[in-house]
Amino acid sequence: MVPVDLFSDTHTLPTAAMRSAMANALVGDEQMGEDPTTRLLQDRVAELLDTEAALFLPTGSMCNKVGVAALTRPGDAVICDSMAHVLRFEGGGSAVLSGVVFEPLATEKGWFTPDQVEAVPIGGNVYQPRSALVTLENTNNFGGGTVWPIDIYEAVCATARERGSAVFTDGARLLNASAASGIVPSRWAASVDGLWIDLSKGLGCPGGAVLAGSAGFIAEANRFKYMFGGGLRQSGILAAAGVYALDHHLDRLTDDHVRAARFAEGLAALGYSVETPETNMAFFDPTPVGLTASEAVARFVAQGVRVSVVAGRIRAVTHLDVDDAGIDAALAVAAGIAAASANSTSG
Repeated sequence: MVPVDLFSDTHTLPTAAMRSAMANALVGDEQMGEDPTTRLLQDRVAELLDTEAALFLPTGSMCNKVGVAALTRPGDAVICDSMAHVLRFEGGGSAVLSGVVFEPLATEKGWFTPDQVEAVPIGGNVYQPRSALVTLENTNNFGGGTVWPIDIYEAVCATARERGSAVFTDGARLLNASAASGIVPSRWAASVDGLWIDLSKGLGCPGGAVLAGSAGFIAEANRFKYMFGGGLRQSGILAAAGVYALDHHLDRLTDDHVRAARFAEGLAALGYSVETPETNMAFFDPTPVGLTASEAVARFVAQGVRVSVVAGRIRAVTHLDVDDAGIDAALAVAAGIAAASANSTSG
């Protein structure tokens, strides 16, 4: 069978048209501010998010590190979800580079409430770190690809500001959140001091991310960009992929959501325990069909369907390189695995 890669939407490959746009990009020295395609991409993202400025960075992880650095000082506390990417999955980068500590909040779906923020001491004295920053993640990856309810999102931002904290959004899949909720990207940006979107996930680019916010925030972020080794030269070759994606890959994000939902429905019909997807991630538990998550993943992979174990359950992520035929193939493999497990158990 043709391999079906549901491991992550970071596994997308640039389309032929995107490669052509990259090959023909106008380029210059980005570090000197002279790359026209990079400037175009930054302007496009600032317009999309209705912010004063934007900054192209090599990776989304660097966006988080730069954003935290620009909004804190050493010894500050950063409030976040307990499974936030900036806390759990970036090698402790912000703790090392910015000298911050984290105040993780327990959540069910990756979003927390104003009351939870209020319960964290403001600090800022000789005994307690200053609660300088609240970080949000939208969509929340390990919460299940979940979308923040907009009223809670805005209330958390308001509470943070009332307490004197800045707010920063890890928007790696923010455009998925907008596609699923119908809430325009600029509204998610309006309540925060900084946020970013990834180019290498749902948009299907080979790399890169764009940080956005006020002119002052971006100027400070630019300083940390170079401090952390993010200076680039002819980055327009990569930025051109982002410009192409904004023109051609935004509207199709809902296709990924539809396919994730169809995959989840098919798994449920086969007896797997499934979390209803909100966006392009289907999380499921194979225990009802007699397998552990690790056992099931090994069987999926052996039959050409790449998935992964995340926080004890299996994650499948749809993207532009997975079509309807891919979903059909993956469900056929899931059916075979469930049947084989049942036969083994009954035997």
